[in-house]
Amino acid sequence: MTDFTALSPFSYQLLILLTVILVKALVSHFIIHEPLRAFQFYCDKLSNKVNKSQNSPKQRAIAGLVAIVITLVPIAIILWMFEILVEVNFLWQALLLYVALGSFGIKQTSNIIVQALTTKQNHLAKQTLKPWVLRETEPLSSVGLSKATIEMQLLRTLQHGYTVALIFMLVGPLSAICFRLLIEMHYCWNSKLIKYRHFGLYSKHLVNLIQWLPVRIFSLLLLLMSIGKNATLIWRLSRPYFFKLHNSIALSLLALNLAIKLGGVAMYNDLQHPKEKLRKISFNDLARQPQTNDIIRAHKIIHGIIYISLFFMISLAAAIEFIAANS
Repeated sequence: MTDFTALSPFSYQLLILLTVILVKALVSHFIIHEPLRAFQFYCDKLSNKVNKSQNSPKQRAIAGLVAIVITLVPIAIILWMFEILVEVNFLWQALLLYVALGSFGIKQTSNIIVQALTTKQNHLAKQTLKPWVLRETEPLSSVGLSKATIEMQLLRTLQHGYTVALIFMLVGPLSAICFRLLIEMHYCWNSKLIKYRHFGLYSKHLVNLIQWLPVRIFSLLLLLMSIGKNATLIWRLSRPYFFKLHNSIALSLLALNLAIKLGGVAMYNDLQHPKEKLRKISFNDLARQPQTNDIIRAHKIIHGIIYISLFFMISLAAAIEFIAANS
């Protein structure tokens, strides 16, 4: 029997990652579930308690930071104590990573939207997309739905999958689950909503800071995929976003790779305030608007990056084990 503990730390972590990806893909084929739904409910109730409208913007921002600390610190301590007590380390790390990784139902959702748009069932497409995005889907045309779906595929993959996996590989399962919980706080307290404009500032900044490196790695691989498509021009157009603390670099490179326009105006509604249009950054403005088939093309590019990343990590692990065996 193979002794997994004899593997290098990198190979051991990679084995857990690949195992969880396979298990989660298999489970998601039969049922799409969200292990953190109860945590989302908790975040909503917590904000109702501490995010008081009568407080000043500074007080609400501080309240948001305190809410993050009093939520994450006890959870991190409890999970750390369990990690010490658990004897089967492989299963414990796999369980934490399984919870930390986001839903694998993006492809299924995108396929339903593509089919609905192809058959002119825009209402079905809007209802299918709505749980996956913060923006209002009702005013969207077929072009808007295609654009929103492409952006959703990229951002969800980056935040729920790619960044979580890299944090797990580099730091460990406890950091990965804490980041995923922080992401859920950011989604629940998104500063694009008037109610959370100040309360959600720290969760937004922390998420942007933590995912900066994974997003840049993903973006550089996107740039490599553009070789043969005027990669120098694509890099020149995307370079201004490289050192900024958001996902614009990835959105820009995807738009340029697909030769379509992304970004622009979005409408948000938090039910307690009137709908508000926010003008987001536009990417590749001179290109055509996205079409339904671009959703499928975007999915292939995004998953191509994932496969390239996994291939690179497997190759690196094999090299480490080979050197260790012959040293």
